[in-house]
Amino acid sequence: MSTTPQPVAPPVLIVGAGPTGLNLALQLARHGVRFRIVDQAEGPGTASRAMVVQARTLEFYRQLGFADAVVAGGVMIPAVRLREGGEEVACVSFRDLGAGESPYPFVLAYAQDDHERLLVGQLARAGVAVEWGTGLTALSQDGSGVRATLSRGGTEEVCTPAYLCGCDGAHSRVREALGIGFPGGTYDQLFYVADARVAGGFREELSVTLGAHGLGLMLPVRLSGMQRLIGLVPAALTSRPGLTFEDLRPGIEALMGIRVEGVNWFSTYHVHHRVAERFRAGRCFLAGDAGHIHSPAGGQGMNTGIGDAVNLGWKLAEAVAGRAAPALLDSYEPERIAFARSLVATTDRAFRAVTGPGLGGQVLRTVLLPHLLPALWGFAAARKALFDTVSQVRIAYHDSPLSAGRAGRVQGGDRLPWLGDPDNFVPLASLSWQVHVYGAGRPDLAEEADRLGLPLQAFRWTEAAREAGFAEGAAYLVRPDGYVALAGPEPGALADYCGRWGIGAKA
Repeated sequence: MSTTPQPVAPPVLIVGAGPTGLNLALQLARHGVRFRIVDQAEGPGTASRAMVVQARTLEFYRQLGFADAVVAGGVMIPAVRLREGGEEVACVSFRDLGAGESPYPFVLAYAQDDHERLLVGQLARAGVAVEWGTGLTALSQDGSGVRATLSRGGTEEVCTPAYLCGCDGAHSRVREALGIGFPGGTYDQLFYVADARVAGGFREELSVTLGAHGLGLMLPVRLSGMQRLIGLVPAALTSRPGLTFEDLRPGIEALMGIRVEGVNWFSTYHVHHRVAERFRAGRCFLAGDAGHIHSPAGGQGMNTGIGDAVNLGWKLAEAVAGRAAPALLDSYEPERIAFARSLVATTDRAFRAVTGPGLGGQVLRTVLLPHLLPALWGFAAARKALFDTVSQVRIAYHDSPLSAGRAGRVQGGDRLPWLGDPDNFVPLASLSWQVHVYGAGRPDLAEEADRLGLPLQAFRWTEAAREAGFAEGAAYLVRPDGYVALAGPEPGALADYCGRWGIGAKA
């Protein structure tokens, strides 16, 4: 095998071009940082796989300018229908579930293959092409940079970026090369997943069928009319070699009360729950499934990987461009690994409870969920809590070294609360550090912000601002990813913060 040296390496190499790697690439492209993105596959994925795009992801996409395109290509799920014993026992509305919490107060289904093609297209508009069919074969690093050996079509080349990002999935070659452990386990249950056409026409609702010995979900895949079917493989069939959809058809149709007219894709899988021991080793980082995998409960996996990419992307861009101190990168692991560990623990508890074969699981599926959930849905606080958690707008970085201060109910590390009127998310499209003030700020704030090179976004004081938790006249330093870094600083504190992190420094 011949080896070709790479004469001029970009500052960043991204390994893996799924949703996580593509989002990281888009972040770097928008910040004007050179990079390469490679993937050993020959092109974007062709299966629908991850289906749910959460509100926080759409907020990130709004910053990049294509949230509306994602929403237009997906299916808003208007309600969830609960079935038990062959009958519908409840229907709860998902319309405007998070009204007032986010510009995207709904649940969106958007097939991952469509999603990836859109991201690849957005990257192409930025003048960047994914290098398909290119895999990582070796990796080493020292204090000055990374040495990565890439293979394509029988030819090897050496790439020497300053930083490398492993976004290459659960079987990450980057993670293995770095010797980072991936502790966790695998659930015993075998699941099936199928994309199918169901008699009776397209159904936009999420249908959840609960049974003493079974569990089935059906949700829309795409506007063309396909439905996603997910459920437990009966214990008697888990060891059958070459298991097909036809083996499961009678049980699926009886449990869900449907008739399947055609199947486009079928697979079985075991669910894993793992979090890497570290998300960073020197100049190398892990993001997405390379760093964490967990049950599909709540549609969190892909969205969490995208959150990793956004968090890492702006920090890499600021450090590489010299607009912030390299120490900024030290905040990536503590911010994201803490959430990953919490998420895996939460989804693990929910998954075991709902799928458990014992009496407790049966009671939960046949008694508690069908009757307790509709009752709780009548309380606005319960709906808000569910949306805030599942949509990921509740994710906060209070313990981050980047987070400081508190003004009103908003503290450093919070996602900036959204106001619909005036829309305080509009300035976030700049992907830059900025200062927000709601009401009349202190007289010297504008001068201090200007001296530090920070745009000042002043919003009128409203009752909505009060309800969102802002303090009248207080200043909030907002990070490029829309999280509050510093809340309510006294005179001089803003300059001290920027000096500590090198914000505004020139390359």
